[in-house]
Amino acid sequence: MTSVQPDPESAQIRELLDAGQEAAEAGRWVDAGLAWIEAAKLGSLEGANAVSRFAAPHVRPLADAGAPEAQALMAGILMDYYTEDALPMAVGYARASAAAGHAAGLRTLGFMLVRGLGVDEDRDEALALFRAAADKGDAYGAFNAAVIQSEGTRRADRDEYLRLLTQAADGGITEAAALLGDELAASGRNREALSWYVSAAENGHDGAVDVAADWYRDGIGTEADPVQAMRWLLVLTAHLNVDAVHRAHQVGARMTDEAILEAGRLANQPTEAQILVSALARARERE
Repeated sequence: MTSVQPDPESAQIRELLDAGQEAAEAGRWVDAGLAWIEAAKLGSLEGANAVSRFAAPHVRPLADAGAPEAQALMAGILMDYYTEDALPMAVGYARASAAAGHAAGLRTLGFMLVRGLGVDEDRDEALALFRAAADKGDAYGAFNAAVIQSEGTRRADRDEYLRLLTQAADGGITEAAALLGDELAASGRNREALSWYVSAAENGHDGAVDVAADWYRDGIGTEADPVQAMRWLLVLTAHLNVDAVHRAHQVGARMTDEAILEAGRLANQPTEAQILVSALARARERE
């Protein structure tokens, strides 16, 4: 089953680019840079160009004047969009922002310490910085702290790991929601796990989509619900997942056409649903 659906990511990129342009026109260059960076993360070359060509020259004077939010942003721009020669300057901005207690500065300096970018690698110091960022409500700081917390002997503090993952997931970090689902499932807390898998699935995490489809099909963490199972299977079939196509046929064979079409509506995959309905009808005719 294949179909062409509007790309929500493209719409999101356009929205971010426009938000950056609006902020730039208002002279809010930090906001502009942040919006363009988010667009670049989604694959926008226009966003990446705007960051380096337009945002950086305006953000740097703000950073040099001591604005912690500009220092954090400038550190990230130098780290991600310039050559290795710019790393010492990036570290300087990150340290200044972190010293001011700015969450993004703490997190950025922590990232540099994890990767050894312009500094010697120091995961213990990085963990302390990520925790400090998390304490200020930074979701990415919480997620990064959770990742390091899961390593080696640090893994013994499971409660701390779950707390950090929960903060990150609550803050919208999709990977954190999927990992939290895994952790809760391993403890038999299936109902809670399913809610986090669904949260991650709604944000496009394929692994979580796969789990949600199977759990709704089999009644794990919830009552069996073929419509919800089909909803997530149709998302996977739209991604050309061959195994999901097979599973969708199995589940769909026990559903009414109306139920399949409702699943397609929930998944925003009406064409996929109609293709499945037609394929199942042809299969019944051959029997």
